[in-house]
Amino acid sequence: MNILTGKHLSRRTVLRGVGAALALPLLDSMRPALAAESKAPVRLAFSYIPNGVTVRDWKPAGEGAGFEFSRILKPLEPFRQDVMVLSGLDHHNAEGLGDGGGDHARAGACFLTGVHPKKTAGADIQAGISVDQLVARKYESVTRVASLELGCEDSRTVGNCDSGYSCAYTNSISWRGPQTPMPPETNPRLAFERLFGDADFSLTAAQRAARAAQRKSILDLVGGSAQRLSKDVGPADRRKLDEYLTGVREAERRIQMAEKGATGFKPGMEKPTGVPVAFTDYVKIMFDLQVLAFQADLTRVSTLIFGREGSVRTYNEVGVPDPHHPLSHHRNLPENHEKLSKINQFHAGLFAYFLDRLRKTKDGDGTLLDHTMAVYGSAIADGNSHSHTNLPVILAGHGGGKLTPGRHIVYRQGTPMTNLYVALMEHMDVPTEKLGDSNGKLEYLSEL
Repeated sequence: MNILTGKHLSRRTVLRGVGAALALPLLDSMRPALAAESKAPVRLAFSYIPNGVTVRDWKPAGEGAGFEFSRILKPLEPFRQDVMVLSGLDHHNAEGLGDGGGDHARAGACFLTGVHPKKTAGADIQAGISVDQLVARKYESVTRVASLELGCEDSRTVGNCDSGYSCAYTNSISWRGPQTPMPPETNPRLAFERLFGDADFSLTAAQRAARAAQRKSILDLVGGSAQRLSKDVGPADRRKLDEYLTGVREAERRIQMAEKGATGFKPGMEKPTGVPVAFTDYVKIMFDLQVLAFQADLTRVSTLIFGREGSVRTYNEVGVPDPHHPLSHHRNLPENHEKLSKINQFHAGLFAYFLDRLRKTKDGDGTLLDHTMAVYGSAIADGNSHSHTNLPVILAGHGGGKLTPGRHIVYRQGTPMTNLYVALMEHMDVPTEKLGDSNGKLEYLSEL
């Protein structure tokens, strides 16, 4: 009930048009009159970077609240009170364990499952259920999209991609079941339609392009409904509604620009249809879609893969024309360390963009960053040795008050990464005693 207008809206209210339905952010009109502030839901996001990091340039100096941001993590310093650096976490099941080569495939498959994947390049793949999908099961009945899987590098899901391991392992970090990977959507247009429109996935790429050329903006389709709602809500809700619709329009505009190739940037790789050529624009669009999805409560959980394991993307935008994966095998050469650190810092800066968008987006009695838990990292530490111990991990956000960020926490050697996921699942009201190789719940996430 909005006190000024006397109107009460359901939390599930949507704006409807022909072939389109647009969910709304949390408005004051959706709260009971004179009641306490409705509790905003907690969201969970995972961002994956491939090929490991320059370990010496990642680890911060000092522990606790007084730590110093390392070179790679410097872009995150403006978010000191919003992030935790977690050192000492391992993914033991990404090791060979007698299976020989294939560390990149095992890293991808193990990152969110904690399970050692079966070594096969055939259809008999076998991994584990990922933490995001366990959370998705909890909320699939109350959100339009159970989970959002996004990626910034296209890849096949069949065939041999790493020393006898299926491409499904390197391409997917999200697994609905042990034999069911959830390949990421790499086309922002299709991700947008999944969230806000009625996409027909039976169409070919050419047919989708022809339809897009004639299609109106989703805001044009629901414009009448939006205007009517705006008249029925108070000034504060009108501002929130305008901010949200402006964000949707901007996401549409940037996707349309990408589809038209509206950029002078010269790519180092072939551009898939509808995907921005500049990597910065690509990642930012994908982060923006996650922010909009969280803002409208379309989903509670998302994953984003910056690049598949073994990625050979080049990064001319930061002066690194060398392919990423070969460069990660730095052989301890100073010039290779320098280039790899530039890539790592560039990635951290893009994650900082995501945190900034979350922090600037109002949500209930706070911001989306207040109500989100965002994990950023990799299942490989040093790419040269393919090590899976003392992994690079950031935990950002406040989790609805359940996290106490602003610290560097160093855990004892051998602590499973999956212990972190067990703790996060509890904060998402999805308690579990075991995930992959977990042996408990990670401590100190909510203690000073």
